[in-house]
Amino acid sequence: MSTPFDLFSFAKRIPATPSIGSTTVTKPDHIHLSFGFAAPHLFPIEQLSRAAYEAVAQHGRKALQYSGSGGPRKILEWIQNRSFVHGIKAELNQIMVTYGSTQGIDLAARMLLDPGDHVWVESPSFFSALQAFRTAEAVITSFPIDEDGLRVDLLENALLEAGRNNKPIPKFIYTMPTYHNPGGVTLSNERRRRLAQLAETYNFFIVEDDAYSELNFSGRKFPPLYTLIPERVIYLNTFSKIIGPGLRLGWMIADKRVIDKARLLNLGGSIGVFTQEILAQLLDGFGFQEHVDQLILHYSEQRDVMAEAVQSCFGDHVTFHLPEGGFYIWLKFGEHINTSDFLRDAGKLGVSFVDGKSFFAEPEGYQYARLCFSYVSEEQIVRGVNILADAYFAYEEQRLFGLTKQQPL
Repeated sequence: MSTPFDLFSFAKRIPATPSIGSTTVTKPDHIHLSFGFAAPHLFPIEQLSRAAYEAVAQHGRKALQYSGSGGPRKILEWIQNRSFVHGIKAELNQIMVTYGSTQGIDLAARMLLDPGDHVWVESPSFFSALQAFRTAEAVITSFPIDEDGLRVDLLENALLEAGRNNKPIPKFIYTMPTYHNPGGVTLSNERRRRLAQLAETYNFFIVEDDAYSELNFSGRKFPPLYTLIPERVIYLNTFSKIIGPGLRLGWMIADKRVIDKARLLNLGGSIGVFTQEILAQLLDGFGFQEHVDQLILHYSEQRDVMAEAVQSCFGDHVTFHLPEGGFYIWLKFGEHINTSDFLRDAGKLGVSFVDGKSFFAEPEGYQYARLCFSYVSEEQIVRGVNILADAYFAYEEQRLFGLTKQQPL
């Protein structure tokens, strides 16, 4: 029987599917290779505890007001100084604190896109970004990645064709150039320069999601796209991967005119000002680079354990790019494989992963799977990959047996 609630018409732009990348399984022995979470034992808990106490004791009454106390400005100054280490020069009025980098993606979409506008993305791409662009009612076009990141040559060909045929060019290109989620690849310096040139020539923005850049396992340096063409880049980063995701704090760096428009859309005013007070207390005197070095050491070891386990358990049934940073290994199975078909069976056996189709704007990517090595222990990684292999080979045997049965004698 229908209720008034059932008959109500909600906005059509609300996504039809729930958030991706997690699981509702709560069994204590379940292995969550799907979670793109930071390692909890590396959170600076003791320092945060002291910082929270100091924020209340020293600035509590002001810190709990809408505008906070001195913390928000200190955070802006910290972001400014840390960005300079990576070659980004920005004034304080070019920096805006956000609720994680995901809010930055949403703000960029709402600032730049009207319904029917075009946005170009990598294929695969971060599923929450795809969700934001769908919600903005954009037309999404995808371009593949390879071991050197986004195929900028194919993107350039599409721009040339659009120019010749008077077709729409994108309002912006969304990219995760460094330690891509989920692909693990990094955009080469040559392609970075060419992409910046194209943005200038064709007058579009680049939304640069740089969430994993601090987690650099190799020591190789790649210039943020922002350093190449700052007037055409909206740069996003986050504290989620380097301090703790529960803080829900990230930042946007862009031309002041862009930031001013973003502030107009941020109806709540200042972002998490009391959390900023705590974080400001933490970062004051905190050995940040030493902390990042610990993260790099741990996550690089986790990556190696997972890569070895995948090679041992799957052999030539999968291929993958060994990431030089970040959280993920992106498995590619044979063209005939659909990882969604054994997702549930793997879950029943005790391991979760994210199937490939979730990272594509169009129905494709079925032969891929994303595994996260950051959240679980080394023992869980090995056991989880073994369980996943069991689920895959059972699926493959059933698939082949079914095909054999159907073939004529």
